[in-house]
Amino acid sequence: MHKNELNDFLNKHFPQIQNTGAVHLVTEREVIFSLHPDDSHLRPGNTISGPTMMALADVTAYGTILNRIGPNTMTVTTNLNINFLHKPQADVPMLARGSLLKLGKRLAICEVAIEQTWPTSTEPTLVAHCTCTYSIAPQT
Repeated sequence: MHKNELNDFLNKHFPQIQNTGAVHLVTEREVIFSLHPDDSHLRPGNTISGPTMMALADVTAYGTILNRIGPNTMTVTTNLNINFLHKPQADVPMLARGSLLKLGKRLAICEVAIEQTWPTSTEPTLVAHCTCTYSIAPQT
């Protein structure tokens, strides 16, 4: 799926994720979502909340799978494991890079790296790392 096709599909079938980020780039090997945090994404301490990063990782993994199998609304998360590595900055955009580790007939496993490039650095900082397993529904 191309960037616009994937964004359109997600907005049509999952309007609740519109505050979770948008497809930034689609390549053959990865899908990148971007999130520009606002006050709804923050927790006390002026940092991005864990649920925000989990949702970003989940939608990135889903988009990564759809990029390979095509649109399928019934493909669902069966497991999500996330490690929060660094405190993300509230006013800095986040990029979530999704890649497939395994794609089978019924299961897909993805890896998602959530990064920020802080104003004091030229290199991105990995703020969270996630692995997701999805159950792939048969196409009807």
